[in-house]
Amino acid sequence: MSVRIVRYAVGGERHYGELESGDVDITRFEGDPYAGLSPTGHVDRVGDVVILPPVDRPRIFGFAYNYASHVDETDREIPEVPVCFMKPSTAVVGPGDAIVYPSDGELIHFEGELVVVIGKEARHVKPSDAPGHILGYTCGNDVSDRIVQRKESAFGTLLIGKGQDTFAPLGPVITTEVDPSGLALTTRVNGTVMQSASTADLLLPVPDIVSYLSRYLTLLPGDVIMTGTPSGVGPIRPGDEVEVEIEGIGVLRNPVVAESR
Repeated sequence: MSVRIVRYAVGGERHYGELESGDVDITRFEGDPYAGLSPTGHVDRVGDVVILPPVDRPRIFGFAYNYASHVDETDREIPEVPVCFMKPSTAVVGPGDAIVYPSDGELIHFEGELVVVIGKEARHVKPSDAPGHILGYTCGNDVSDRIVQRKESAFGTLLIGKGQDTFAPLGPVITTEVDPSGLALTTRVNGTVMQSASTADLLLPVPDIVSYLSRYLTLLPGDVIMTGTPSGVGPIRPGDEVEVEIEGIGVLRNPVVAESR
């Protein structure tokens, strides 16, 4: 049975829980999703808590150019090998948290993505065995500073353009037992649909993504993988609100604010 795991704070303490249907009540758990969760018998009201990023400061792996439609809009060729990058754990923010528009930013883009959350250590995993190492899925926004990204990419690096603080919104929940092979993905800016696609269009599907990474490095519980963005990426500005909605998971909603120094 699918569970919507939420991480939240109430009364100065942090907990995991199950977001019940109707999005009003949270059944509080003890433990964590990787070692095991068990209900405490306590129920919290959503209105009384602060929803946190579903994973606490994870390692973040990203896959670029993993939708043909996005490859087309960037005027590139489909890559011969998967194009991977990492974001610092400090880039993560949760639902409702602000995406901070850098004071020297010129062209900041949103990228709505399906995000895989690893639940069990994985090394040399076959695609057919990958689901056994996945805890679930959440929504993500691979915020990118295009000016910096392009300059870095020209020299074969990719860090500041992708990895600034607040450039990895995640949430609102981790949904378990969902089939990632054909989920509707929609990104809206100020209510206007900018991206509308299906994860069926991923060039490298989720099991292959997990298998590929595990061939070269050990994936750990709590790692997250941003699987790529479809066409329709575009600029955001202070005052905007970005929503990434994925079928069966929910809506990740974040305002954009100007950096203050």
